[in-house]
Amino acid sequence: MKLKYTSMIAALGLLALSSCNDYLDKTPDTRVYLQNVDQLRQLLVDGYMGNDYVTPCELASDNMVDNTAPDKSGNRYNLAAYDLTDNQLFAWEDVTLGTGEDTPYSVWNSCYAAIANANAALDRAAEFEANMADDDGPLSYTDSLKLQAVKGEAYLIRAYHHFILANVFCMPYAGPVDGKKQQGLPYMKACETTVSPNYDRGNLADFYANIEADLKEGLRLVSDQFYEVPRYHFNRTAANAFAGRFYLWIRDYEKAKYYATLALGDNPEVNMNPLWRRSDLYTGEDHVRANSGITNPSVMMSIATYSVFSRRPGDRYGCKDNAASGTFRGPGPTWNNSHPCFTGMIFYRGSTEYGSMFFANCGELFEYTDKLAGIGYVHMMRNEFTVEKCLLERAEAEIFLEEYDAALADLDMWLANRDNCVNKIGSSRTPLTEAAMQRFYGKAPSANYEINKPMHIDEVFHSDKYSVNDRMIPWLQCVQHFRRIETVHKGDRWFDIKRYGIVLTHRIGTNRVETLTLNDKRRAIQLPYEVWIAGLEKNVRDDIPTDVNPGVEPEE
Repeated sequence: MKLKYTSMIAALGLLALSSCNDYLDKTPDTRVYLQNVDQLRQLLVDGYMGNDYVTPCELASDNMVDNTAPDKSGNRYNLAAYDLTDNQLFAWEDVTLGTGEDTPYSVWNSCYAAIANANAALDRAAEFEANMADDDGPLSYTDSLKLQAVKGEAYLIRAYHHFILANVFCMPYAGPVDGKKQQGLPYMKACETTVSPNYDRGNLADFYANIEADLKEGLRLVSDQFYEVPRYHFNRTAANAFAGRFYLWIRDYEKAKYYATLALGDNPEVNMNPLWRRSDLYTGEDHVRANSGITNPSVMMSIATYSVFSRRPGDRYGCKDNAASGTFRGPGPTWNNSHPCFTGMIFYRGSTEYGSMFFANCGELFEYTDKLAGIGYVHMMRNEFTVEKCLLERAEAEIFLEEYDAALADLDMWLANRDNCVNKIGSSRTPLTEAAMQRFYGKAPSANYEINKPMHIDEVFHSDKYSVNDRMIPWLQCVQHFRRIETVHKGDRWFDIKRYGIVLTHRIGTNRVETLTLNDKRRAIQLPYEVWIAGLEKNVRDDIPTDVNPGVEPEE
């Protein structure tokens, strides 16, 4: 089915390239007329998503539990959800109750708005190139260089936001062959210019092919030469990190390692996050600022989004029990209980038994518009590409390439940075070894806080060249565990659950159990209600009965 109503992507009509009435010498609405190359550059300052996908993705993952469900001791807490949409997201239901921040609707509109900005810049850049001039006159040599850099950033913005949309709203990518059978999304390559456009979802294989084409063009053109604050844009390092991640997702491990290595450089440990060695952080805001992109050398690209996710833990849904044990409150292959790096780093709202959070990853920075009235905007920084994320992504590629020594070096480098934390007792540390991974990740999930959950990546995305063998299993368990710790409260865990084919169970209230099986269509978060009610084809859903079984033993 095709969309026949412009509310599907309202943001796509925000920008235009020329006035409809020349005699007025102005646009007849609030759209922006782009006159010169510098204005194209300025347009892309706001070319990134303004809303965060953390809330839908964290609630859908195993990083949150329901406080109204009994724990192992039989305790339960009658707490209301921060927002009614949270109940639907945790139960993997179609969200129909809200369109504000931290909802699928906000993610959808925010991504397509960013894509619209990129398309406006690319369309206008093509005009400037064709005329060899902008509205201010012939393009100088510097203008031409700026224009190529603008195009490079715009292609990367377009590729990246389509990539996020696919990971949120589509099933996990099954590859270039099986992906032809999967629902895609509208891939926007031009500005919306008609009143009632029609959109076809296409298939996911073509969608990913379009992402790759834009990514390649962006890599070819992007330049750091004209950025005032490179970390707030797709600089070359961030572009290579994105390429490494993209190729990891499509199981091209040679390219994944190649681009991750370009991003990391020859000595990545010198740029790793110094947060763990800071002893001068006292408040939650101190932790957030220390971890933000402007001061943290590990951050390759940071995006300021609007989100109140940090106000959720401590209400009905929180990071506690197995969710906390699998992230910042649990053991690992070289440490017992919670890692000492998290000492003094964990905060909570309300009461500790409702759940806690690693505030540096999710804490808000408040921008006052009126301090006397106490009103303003809530910002949450997304450190989208970092040394640590890139290092773990390279390690995963190396595991599939069976370059185990290299993978071990990367995994141990990640661990060493945390082992050198200010709260470490003694000066020695336990290096990571393959034997340690086999001991820890060889346990049954129920005996290990469900950290090492069975993965089915080969079933999700069949590769003729790569497949999981027995030796790889503890290595992959290790890298997914480290990634889960590294990205807690950022939403990335949901993407890993999908591409790894991890089966989940959510206990809801006193007697409801929902299981997300390997091929469950709810792995694709449903398109916003406003989108499919307007006519765009919905995500396919299976007729899955609710498993109501009061006798099921709850998670610890």
